[in-house]
Amino acid sequence: MPEALDDLLDLLDLERIEQDIFRGESRSSLVPRVFGGQVAAQALVAAGRTVPGASPDLAPAPAGGAPRLPHSLHAYFLRPGDPGVPIVYNVDRIRDGRSFTTRRVVAVQHGQPIFHLSASFQTYEEGLDHQADMPPAPDPESLPAPAEMLPRHLPRDVADRLIEARAAVDLRYVDVPPWGSVGQPREPRSQVWFRANGKLADDPLLHVVLATYVSDMTLLDSVLLAHGRGGWAVGDVVGASLDHAMWFHRPFRADEWLLYDQESPTASGGRGLGQARIYTQDGRLAISVIQEGVVRVPR
Repeated sequence: MPEALDDLLDLLDLERIEQDIFRGESRSSLVPRVFGGQVAAQALVAAGRTVPGASPDLAPAPAGGAPRLPHSLHAYFLRPGDPGVPIVYNVDRIRDGRSFTTRRVVAVQHGQPIFHLSASFQTYEEGLDHQADMPPAPDPESLPAPAEMLPRHLPRDVADRLIEARAAVDLRYVDVPPWGSVGQPREPRSQVWFRANGKLADDPLLHVVLATYVSDMTLLDSVLLAHGRGGWAVGDVVGASLDHAMWFHRPFRADEWLLYDQESPTASGGRGLGQARIYTQDGRLAISVIQEGVVRVPR
């Protein structure tokens, strides 16, 4: 397993300090706060570790019962996270029903909540099945890898920082990213292919957690595209995630290619909305995502 992916998995492997209290390490990101995808992924790990059968390394599912995996999460980013200190995750066991389990997680630093997540887990059921078709997209293997593409559009030092920050993930842009087309507004839509940069264990919760981590990397790009803005890389907007919601529809592996098809229907009031669908390479709709973020033009 590549070192960067191993380091990320270590970051997501929380320490249990009480029955429903966990502690996670943190690390610096591209901006002077904890990366939002890290907090969301760690909070989902904390929730999952209180759900029997959610992961092979946890308590088994109840006798005769099927494993329970996340089918949705809803989260708010309350305060910037401090990358210099650990984050404590407090889990509330809201409900354990016959088919569904609900957990609430509050992430705390310096005695204050910085993040709030509600997650619902469900046993697998047969039922009605339909989905939106996967949009056209080129083969991910035909697209340039990050180490090849990023230096084309960013100063070398900035490109190197971004490559290092995302080294655990192979993330390939279908079109030119926002910071490669500054001053050229275009359709508020973007696509990336992504997968973990190495083989993952056969733990379904781990794949959901990795997808949650990656989902915060590029979702607001489409907001920037509509206005020809480049974002943090060029300093022409100030931004931060406000809330984040995901629905997990079908099984997938985060170490196999996933298409992240993103668009922005609106931006106003210093905020921008991104919405997306994540498809497996064979066309199954695996995840739906919606996020709103602060998008301010510096004065």
